[in-house]
Parts: sequence; structure tokens; C-alpha cells
Amino acid sequence: MIDIVSGHAAIDRFLAGGYESVRGMSSRFAAAVCGHTIRRQTELGIGGDMGEVGTFEGRFFIAMALGLAPGEIAVGIDLFDWPNERVLDRFLAHCAAHGIPRDRFVAWKQRSTAIAPAELRAKLPSGTARFIHVDGEHDVDCLASDLELAHAVLHPKGLIVLDDMLHPGYPDLVLPVFDYLDRHPDMVVMCILDREDISAAAKFMICRGDAAALYERDLMTTFARFHFTPGAHIRGHFTLVLTPQLREVEVGWDT
Repeated sequence: MIDIVSGHAAIDRFLAGGYESVRGMSSRFAAAVCGHTIRRQTELGIGGDMGEVGTFEGRFFIAMALGLAPGEIAVGIDLFDWPNERVLDRFLAHCAAHGIPRDRFVAWKQRSTAIAPAELRAKLPSGTARFIHVDGEHDVDCLASDLELAHAVLHPKGLIVLDDMLHPGYPDLVLPVFDYLDRHPDMVVMCILDREDISAAAKFMICRGDAAALYERDLMTTFARFHFTPGAHIRGHFTLVLTPQLREVEVGWDT
């Protein structure tokens, strides 16, 4: 297991003890980094609620919800019907077992593409979300819709985190992301969290360009041993890359 922590006591207790017991595919590495960003938001005075599209049994949802400040809530959006109707019961049981009080979260049984921004805002006490995780239907049109929904309620200094980017099983999911960036040139892919294996594919962390500096240097410093220094270039932005399996590329020259 990779030795990585978020720096938030409640999140780290869950990552060390209960995270793997909740069924799901989100990686512990990505959860620790994202939990760290939620902690940093609180320290910077960035308030707001949390949302997730594609909650399943709550593995990633619980980790992020544990990092919220008093008075903030987490909204989980899912049909809760796969692999069977009992998934909602398991989600609620996991939240209770791992310390998320029932008044601190909403389980919204709804198709995300049927939700209007005003409806989502009504579920958020602050009217805005500082952290939104999108792991819904792995379909180009659905992701395009989820991105616009997230964008509509995002805090000006908030983060949208997309799961299963660059996954070999869903190679075209990056297409709506690039379309979204073209429609919203003020947004950038601030960081790529690399996969641990094929079932925990990379996440894109997206924010407004003028908010990127709030996160980039801090992530590079805090997670220096995971920093892939060549980085990436996405739509003109130099994007930070963090990977749990850092490998230096050695180039041999014949002399």
C-alpha cells in the first residue's frame, strides 16, 4: 500500500482503516490527494458544499465528506440501482459506519442528466460547491452534461474532479473534456492524478485558471515524491502530474 496521507485526521483514519472495505474503484492515492485539497480549501477560507455524480457505495464520497467544515454538506447523485436496488442501503450503512451524520449528506436518487443547475443549488445550503467529483455514466454525452452541471454550481475557487480519464476502457471520455475547455477558456486542467492500475484510472482536477496557483505549488511541495516533473500540456496550460509509480525515463546515447 502506498504511504500517502491527506493531512486531515478524519480522512486519514478512514483511508487507513475503512476505505478498502467499501466497494469501489477509486484509488487511495487519489483520495489522499483530493482530501488534501479539501483541507487546503478550508485553510484558505474557501467554503461551500461537496457534490458527487456516481456515488455507488460511497468509497470516495465518504473520504471527501469527512473533510468538509461544520455546516457544509455532501450531495451524492446516483440511480443507486446497480448492481441491484440494495446499493442505496449499503451506501447509507457505510456513511453511518464511517462517521457521516445523516444530516450532513444527501443521497439523491436521480439521473444526473435530468438535473437542472437550479435544482442542484437548492440541495446545497451554500448554493455552491467547492469540490465536485464526476464519476457517472461513462458516456460522452453524459459526461458533457455532467460537466456543465458542475460548472454551473462551482465555487469560483473550487475544483471539478473527473474520474477514469485516459482509461483504456473509455478512450473517448477525454473528448467532451476538451470540448468543455474550449467552451470555457477560463478553465484549466490543473492536475492529473495518475492511475495505480487499470481499475483506478487517472483523474483530471479542473479549476479556473486564476485559481490554479492556489493548488499547484502546494501539491508539488506536499507530494514532491510523486511529482512527475515533465508535467503535461493541456490546451495551453502546463499541467501538474502526480503519480504513485514515479519512473524516471533514462535515455541512452550511443557514443
